[in-house]
Amino acid sequence: MIIDDQHDIIVIGGGHAGIESALAAAKMGCRVLLLSSNLDRIGWMSCNPSIGGPAKSQLVREIDALGGQMGLLADASGIQFRTLNTGKGPAVWSLRCQNDRVLYAREAKAALERQPGLSLRQEMAAGLLVEDGRVVGVTAESGREYRARAVIVATGTFLAGLIHIGTTMRPAGRAGDEPSVLLSNSLRDNGLQMGRLKTGTPARISAASVDFSRLSEQPGDDAPAPFSYRTPVDEVIDSRVNMRRRIWPSLPQVPCHLGWTNPATHEIIRRNLDRSPLYGGRITGVGPRYCPSIEDKVVRFADRDAHQVFLEPEGLQTGELYLGGLSSSLPGDVQESFIRSIAGLERAAVTRFGYAIEYDYVFPEQLSPALEARAVPGLFLAGQINGTSGYEEAAAQGLMAGINAALSLRGEPPLVLRRDEAYIGVLIDDLVTKGTREPYRMFTSHAEYRLLLRQDNADERLMGHGHELGLVGDDDWAAARSRMARIEREAARLGAETVRPEEANDVLATIPTAPLAEPATLADLLRRPEVGYAQLLPLDQARPELDRGLAARVEIAVKYHGYI
Repeated sequence: MIIDDQHDIIVIGGGHAGIESALAAAKMGCRVLLLSSNLDRIGWMSCNPSIGGPAKSQLVREIDALGGQMGLLADASGIQFRTLNTGKGPAVWSLRCQNDRVLYAREAKAALERQPGLSLRQEMAAGLLVEDGRVVGVTAESGREYRARAVIVATGTFLAGLIHIGTTMRPAGRAGDEPSVLLSNSLRDNGLQMGRLKTGTPARISAASVDFSRLSEQPGDDAPAPFSYRTPVDEVIDSRVNMRRRIWPSLPQVPCHLGWTNPATHEIIRRNLDRSPLYGGRITGVGPRYCPSIEDKVVRFADRDAHQVFLEPEGLQTGELYLGGLSSSLPGDVQESFIRSIAGLERAAVTRFGYAIEYDYVFPEQLSPALEARAVPGLFLAGQINGTSGYEEAAAQGLMAGINAALSLRGEPPLVLRRDEAYIGVLIDDLVTKGTREPYRMFTSHAEYRLLLRQDNADERLMGHGHELGLVGDDDWAAARSRMARIEREAARLGAETVRPEEANDVLATIPTAPLAEPATLADLLRRPEVGYAQLLPLDQARPELDRGLAARVEIAVKYHGYI
């Protein structure tokens, strides 16, 4: 037997949770080994190649503020950026990007490879090594032992994974990858109670077979904001006049498209429910309530004549399209039939069929708020193994597990974020105190302090933690403090600048908003729901020069001042 004892922390899994765990622990000075059953699939987006969306963009910004990697990866591989929920208040505005699947994975692996103190090894973990009740390493299916002082398990859907397409079942961690059965057994043998969950993914089709004229185009934002505070958006080309040019997004930006199912689609699905593993009783795992399969939608919402279908590109170098909203485990011939019943997809060429996957997970109430297993000290769990769904939820847990594993080896207390401090705090608190018996997805409604936890102010809330831990560099922290100071100064200036009715009312009429009867501050005017920061420029000749991002943050800070 070969024994490797050169590492402080072992991370099992190279998905979104494992990436963040490994990078955080290595940046904090630990010698880290990441084990993956396939190094060519590190950072692979198993379902939709997309990052962000409601509550999820807040998680990504928080990960970035703490020094994590996901925001940088999303920015580097994004092929469409779009802000959602703009018809609602700024607290729930959410950035979403479509990503090039291959480029995202390539950037993720490169980030791991260039991190000092971090090693990669292609091995399938088979079990935990536990001595005197504490984890001391892992065994691999090759027979090799890897010793370490802490282990982070971030296995996604790989634990006893089982794929379903119609009546066909096959063991898999996802399409094209072997499952991890022995490790699942080892977790049970070490006293962890486990359950079974289910998720799924839709078919992919060829863009060349789609009639886009029958679909609605959904373009991205003209001048989007990046996820990461560290992504440079523009560069100076003439410092004498502060002339700048935009250098991000660096990739070509492409549209998505929207279509709809129809009664014919639903009838095809109803006629074939007896061939569904979900309704035929072959799937025992609990599926995601808020991301149901199309067969589930047809049954649960029988009064609906149509459901949205989002056609989203998988990348710049492929013609495959992801069919958001059509997740299915029906047989391939049925999937092909109902897809072709949709306007614009009558000649759709399916390149990959959708499937459902069942997998084991650990009941997360067995973990401490540091994500450490109470029954096995030194063992940390992160991602879908804890019952969550989504790349962003996994990455957030991975980051915190990596941080807390490193802190535990130093003998320091864990970093536990509060519910009023971060969506990450809400996520972990929900998991370890309430548990979950269905795939947990983060929503803004879960956060009772959501007015405080906006995507725009994650640096204010969390970057100090990241800097103290050594995950955020001095230059990035200095830039953040400069941003915060400028926002504070400008908000204070707006609260001190007064305008008289005779100066303001002609301008206010053009907005339009109610005229003044007496003098008011610019902040008073800006707090009106219909008034924006840019609209007050004619009344504000002393305004300092701010970029769009800072100007938006000033406006949000002023508007929310009376509520928080």
